[in-house]
Amino acid sequence: MSTYENIRVERDIELDGLVTITLSRPAKLNALNIALHEELQEALAALETDVDARVVVLTGDGRAFSAGAQLGETKPEPPRNDIDRLARAHFGGRTCELIDRLPQVVVGVANGLAVGGGVVLLTACDLRIAAESAWFSIPEVELNLPLTWQALPRLMRELGPARTRELVMVCDRFSAQDAERWGFLNHVYPDSALKSESHRLVARLLSMDVLSLSLTKAACKALENTMISKDVNYSDAALMLLAYRNLPRPQPDA
Repeated sequence: MSTYENIRVERDIELDGLVTITLSRPAKLNALNIALHEELQEALAALETDVDARVVVLTGDGRAFSAGAQLGETKPEPPRNDIDRLARAHFGGRTCELIDRLPQVVVGVANGLAVGGGVVLLTACDLRIAAESAWFSIPEVELNLPLTWQALPRLMRELGPARTRELVMVCDRFSAQDAERWGFLNHVYPDSALKSESHRLVARLLSMDVLSLSLTKAACKALENTMISKDVNYSDAALMLLAYRNLPRPQPDA
């Protein structure tokens, strides 16, 4: 498989049919910059037509799943104009769409903290498990940013309107145990057991009939899509662009 700088894509040698994508910027808590999005989108696009991959695990390297979008990024190069900024503002939305439409079952494994965009990536996964020490936060409003990437309809679908409003307006962090109790996580495991338990879940999925599992996922996605209004999503990138224009501009490196 292709080699990347910001992610790892690995086929499991023991569980035939498993592909693991690891967000791999541990020094930055796997913050989502443009380069990572580009690599992740390339890997996801390739998996969409990969008939040998049956289950995809999405996880993080080190002590974080992802610290969310890297704000004020100047590399690989600054945006040329507002049209370029608009295209970049939709990067996260495109990444989530690619995760969402994969024909394989996607298991999100939160090995540590997940903040903002990291939480949104998890909402696009079919199943979600986490380590006991993992915690979550959706701080966009506290940072004077709109919550985009199709996050609101996805969160309301998974958590319900009342819980979602509280989490995105009050911006309090919540634990893995809270997330499991609210139905956002399927299971929470001791940190030391997370990898083995994720493999056990994947092995169970791989034991299912390929066609039956694929058609069941497709039916679930079709029903879920009726719960995500395009009227809410169409302006996501424009809202993010307006917010970014009000952020202080980072100074280039000397």
